[in-house]
Amino acid sequence: METGFEKFSPLTRKLLDSRGITVLSEAEKFLHPDWGRDSYDPFLILNMEKAVERILRAIKNEEKIVVYTDYDCDGIPAGVILHDFFKKIEYSNFENYIPHRHDEGYGVNIPAVLKFAENGITLMITADLGITDTEAVARAQELGIDVIVTDHHIAQEGKVPNAYAVLDSKQTEDTYPDPMLCGAGVAFKLVQALIQRGGFLKITDGWEKWLLDMAGLSTIADMVPLKNENRLLAYYGLKVLRKSRRPGLNLLLQKIKVNKEHLTEDDIGFMIAPRINASSRMDHPLRAFELLSTQDLAQAEELADWLNQLNDKRKGMVAAMIKEAKQRLRARELFEVIVLGHPEWEPGLLGLAANNLMEEFNRPVFVWGRDTDGKIKGSCRSDGTVSLVELMTRAREGVFLQFGGHAEAGGFTVSSEGIHTLEKELSEVYRAMEKKIKAESVAVDDELLLDDVNWNTYKEVEAFAPFGVENPKPVFLFKNSEIIAVKKFGKQKEHLELEFRNSRGNKIPAIGFFVGEKDFPKVLLGAGEKVNLVATLEKSVFRNYPELRLRIVDIFK
Repeated sequence: METGFEKFSPLTRKLLDSRGITVLSEAEKFLHPDWGRDSYDPFLILNMEKAVERILRAIKNEEKIVVYTDYDCDGIPAGVILHDFFKKIEYSNFENYIPHRHDEGYGVNIPAVLKFAENGITLMITADLGITDTEAVARAQELGIDVIVTDHHIAQEGKVPNAYAVLDSKQTEDTYPDPMLCGAGVAFKLVQALIQRGGFLKITDGWEKWLLDMAGLSTIADMVPLKNENRLLAYYGLKVLRKSRRPGLNLLLQKIKVNKEHLTEDDIGFMIAPRINASSRMDHPLRAFELLSTQDLAQAEELADWLNQLNDKRKGMVAAMIKEAKQRLRARELFEVIVLGHPEWEPGLLGLAANNLMEEFNRPVFVWGRDTDGKIKGSCRSDGTVSLVELMTRAREGVFLQFGGHAEAGGFTVSSEGIHTLEKELSEVYRAMEKKIKAESVAVDDELLLDDVNWNTYKEVEAFAPFGVENPKPVFLFKNSEIIAVKKFGKQKEHLELEFRNSRGNKIPAIGFFVGEKDFPKVLLGAGEKVNLVATLEKSVFRNYPELRLRIVDIFK
C-alpha cells in the first residue's frame, strides 16, 4: 500500500486491500464517491455523437420513435429512463415497447419490426438488448427504421448489428473507462448526452439525477461489478431511491413493508427486483414498466397491488415445482448432471427452480418446460465445477436447438426427441471435462470479537456499501463464541436466531433466514455451546428503531 493509508483504521485497510485497492487516490474515490469528480463524459462511449445527432433530428422533425427494451429488472428501468426524458421535454410522438417473454421471446423480433414499419415508426432505440439481433436490426433498417442499439451484452462471434449506431462498450474498439455498465446505465449515459447537446429549456441543471433511481436499481439488480462508474450509479441510485417521487414504487414499498428511507441493496435484490421480474415471468412486463413510470395515483395503487399478488402467485408456483422435482429426484438414480422437467412447468420460472435444485443436490441442473409454441425450453444453473456454456458447447451437434448464457447460468431449447437423452449426454460430457474445485470454506475478511459489534465498526463497514458483485459484504469470524439462547421465528418457525453476549453483557443477536440446525450438522446449537461464527454486520430498522445484529453465514466447531 502507498504511504498515507495509515490514516485509515486497521479494519478499513484490510477491507481495501481485499478489494485490491492499494493506491490512496483510489481508496478515497471508493470510500467517498463524488458525482462531479467520478462520473465520465458520456461522449467517451463509441458512437454516442452519432446516436445523439440522430435522436435530436428525430425530435426536431417530430418523427415517430419506439423505445424497445428487455423485459427484466434492467430493461424495464432502462425504458423508464428514456420515457421520463421524452416526457420531460414534452415530446409525445414515442412509445415504449417490451416483448412478451413467452409469446415473443428475448430480443428484437421481426414481427414486431414489421408492425413498427406499418405504424410509421422511423427510429427505434433499444435498451439492454439488440447487440445479438443482427437479422431483426437489418430488417428494420431495410424498412426505413433507423436503429440505435444501446446494450451491454457481447456481440455473437464479434458480429455487431448493421444499425445506424451501436452504443455498447463491450465492442473491441470502444475505449469508455467502464465497459461494465448495465443496460439502464447505458440508457442513462445516452440521456446525459442528449441533455448536454439538446439545450432543452424544460430541463433544469441536474434534473437527470432524478433518473439515477432507475439506473441504480438496475445496476444492483442486474449484478454487474460494483466498481468504477457502476459503484457511483449504485451509490447515488440508492440515495435517489430513498427520496423517490414515483407513486408506484412508493406504494409497492409500503405494501411490502420496506422502509424507503433506509432502503438497501438487499431490499432491491430480495424484494423489489423479484417483483419487477415477476411481471414478465407471469404476465406482461409492460405493467411493471407502467408501475415505475406512472404519475397517476389510482393506477399506481392498482399496479402495486397487482404486482404484489403476482409475486405471491409466482412464489407458490415455484415452491410447488421444486417440491415435485425433489420428490422425483429422490425416487431415482442421480447422474452427474440433473435434467428434469414437465410440459406444464412455466418456462419463465425455471431458473428459480434450477437454482434451488442446484444448491440442494450440488451439481449442474437443467430444468425444462414447454412454451406456448410447444417448444421445450429450459434454464440451467451450475454448481461452480464447470462452465455451463462450455458444457452445452461440447455436447454433440444437434443436441440443443439453441442455447446461451454464461458459466453459472443459461437457457436452452431442445427437440421433443432430444430431451429424453439429454441427461445421459450431458453427464457423459461432464465426466470428460476438467472440473474446478469448489471452495468448501467461506472466505473471511477479518477476525473480530463480539465487543467489536458496535456502531463504530458498522460505520466503517457501511463506507464500503452498496455491496454486490466484486464488492461483497465483509464477512467476519467470531471465534469460540458462547451461545446464550437459541430461538426459531417466522410463521413456520423457519428462521433461526442465536443470542450471544459481549463482555459487558449486552445482547448480540445473530440471525439466519430459512436456516436451522440441519444446515450446520457438525455443531451442536444449544445454550452454553461454544462455536465459531461466520457472519456479516447489518442494521435492522423495525418500527423505526435501529438495531445492530449479525447475519449468519456459517457456523463450525
